[in-house]
Amino acid sequence: MRTVSGMVRVLVEFLVLWSLSALAIIVLDRILGGITLDPSGFAPIPTLPAALALSLVFGLLNAALWPVMMRLMSWIGPVLLFVGVFVAGGLIMLLTLYLVPLASVDRWQDAFFLAALLSLFTSVVSGAIASRSDNAYRLMQVRRQRFRLRRHRVLADASPGLLCVQIDGLGYDVLRRAIADGVTPGLAKLVRETHRLMPWHTDWSSQTGATQLGVLHGSNHNVPAFRWYDKSTGRVSVFSNPADNEQRELERSDIPGLLARDGASRGNLFTGGAHDNVLVVSRMRGARLGGGAGYRDYFADPASALRTVIRMVAELQREIRQSLRQKRKDIRPRVPRGGVYPFVRAFATVLATDVAAAAVVGDLIKGRSTVYLDLIGYDEVSHHSGISRPETLAVLTKLDDVVEMLLAVVAQADRPYRVVVLSDHGQSQGATFLQRYGETLGQLLIRLASRSKSDAVRRHWYERRSEVPSQPGAEGRGYAAASVHSPTAGEEAHPSTGEPIVLGSGNLGLIYFPHLPGRADIHAIEAAHPGLLTGLREHPGIGFLLVAAPGGSVVLGPHGQVDLTTGEVTGEDPLAVMGDDALAKVRRTDTFDNVADIMVGGAYWPDTDEVAAFEEQVGSHGGMGGPQSTPFLIYPADLPAPPAPLHGAETVHKVLVGWRDHSTGPHTEETRHDTATRGGNLGRARHRG
Repeated sequence: MRTVSGMVRVLVEFLVLWSLSALAIIVLDRILGGITLDPSGFAPIPTLPAALALSLVFGLLNAALWPVMMRLMSWIGPVLLFVGVFVAGGLIMLLTLYLVPLASVDRWQDAFFLAALLSLFTSVVSGAIASRSDNAYRLMQVRRQRFRLRRHRVLADASPGLLCVQIDGLGYDVLRRAIADGVTPGLAKLVRETHRLMPWHTDWSSQTGATQLGVLHGSNHNVPAFRWYDKSTGRVSVFSNPADNEQRELERSDIPGLLARDGASRGNLFTGGAHDNVLVVSRMRGARLGGGAGYRDYFADPASALRTVIRMVAELQREIRQSLRQKRKDIRPRVPRGGVYPFVRAFATVLATDVAAAAVVGDLIKGRSTVYLDLIGYDEVSHHSGISRPETLAVLTKLDDVVEMLLAVVAQADRPYRVVVLSDHGQSQGATFLQRYGETLGQLLIRLASRSKSDAVRRHWYERRSEVPSQPGAEGRGYAAASVHSPTAGEEAHPSTGEPIVLGSGNLGLIYFPHLPGRADIHAIEAAHPGLLTGLREHPGIGFLLVAAPGGSVVLGPHGQVDLTTGEVTGEDPLAVMGDDALAKVRRTDTFDNVADIMVGGAYWPDTDEVAAFEEQVGSHGGMGGPQSTPFLIYPADLPAPPAPLHGAETVHKVLVGWRDHSTGPHTEETRHDTATRGGNLGRARHRG
């Protein structure tokens, strides 16, 4: 049934394009005096039969001869190639006019103008059609990338490249259900025929910043959350801020990135060492629309621009309709979805996906050795709609189409590729902390901490509490803002000081006391705010607290605690429901320089598989509990199997580097020297900047 419907759709698209092209020829016949269409007995439009014949023959010749002509011209430079494209189109039109006896040309140059204008028109129309057909879009993109990009030739015996496609936020269990239910037929085909599927386990900070920093740059040390406070500088760092991300990369400049060898970074937070970056947040400093953000090349093509605009408008109306449906049916949990969120969703699911995927098509045609793409649409919609609700799974199906499209491009590329599909984290669902308890984590802290304060101090704290607002879609909103260099991309960088600072990252909370020097231990906190720790650990929405102590840090739960040094449990183990690796994750985070004075692990309810996020998000991630800590990895069966179980983003980096080197083979000494030299020069240039 799907094959028949696909054939019908292709036939309809062909008829639409054919008829519109014929109408365009009729209009151009009136404008260009050198072209004459023979009239017929068709009364309404006498020249319509001739236009239909001319359009059909030109389209068929174009499809048959264009690839051959472009391959013959691929050795010339880009300027001459542009001229050659114009000449080739004119020659095909002249051949068409020769073969079709229903049209004649008086001035040969008009044939070239007719070919150019008709090609532009059909490009726009095919782009509009492709906005509803990823197959058509893939064919269009491959053809244009082959002919318009300056290609780096790859030898026929070139070793395989490595393409990594990250589906942001998709958990292992959600993917398994999606495969079983037919939601992701492309990924299902991979897993069942040529690839293997396995889970891996994130660090405590189960979010894109920590994972991509570890996967792409080999280290995510000193990254406790999506946003954190640095007492030494008095500022908040956040992964949607380009300057902060650039700093994270500079701190790891001594570690070769995954993409340092002729790699390309597409739609990521970090470069991974790549010199070619599109929609990479750490390179969006000072970028403007069409500049460093990577929009310019994509929107130079009117068909691409039209396709994206049409799809964004459709996504906006889809979000509004789905939001109203949730309210009408009173689906819970849910969060507000108004304001700028519909535009953020359109950016994440359409614009960012189209731009990044188109860039990857070019990378594959060029034959780059390593490409890493992040598709962020599922993660953004899941935050607001839920991790496996129908509208979220519909977005996942579209991303599966993107993966299928890229696999089809891989099949047409000159260089062979091994394709790895993975996610950076999962998501856990549930009503938010504010929805459950009527106050945010920051409000709870102020209420508990100010009980022993005077009325004046209590009012002052409530009026000036330093709680960074955690709006729905803050991650996607920050990404979208960074891509156009909006000031909101760094709005969390300079909080007020003095009062406690409370930050949320999913169901992971971070509490800092700027007035207490260094990392405040349990005694300092108790002395400054008596009863605060007891009030927090006994709250039903909090699973455990990590705090420093004179003899070593401790994990405090409602009815017990864990000595982090020895692992000794007193009373009930608060980490028991968080997974077998929970203690190891907490121990690792405890070694970070910027670990919070109080690290708050939100509650997790195993019976419903729910968490209570400190941000206003239905699906959330950033801490522990539920599927948020278990993303997936799909890899070719002929590659060496990763260790099982697979723990931590840094370990995933080692696995991917091994596969990259396994794929590309050993580099010559000259190539290694060139890579090291360019990397060193880049690092020195960044430090000078």
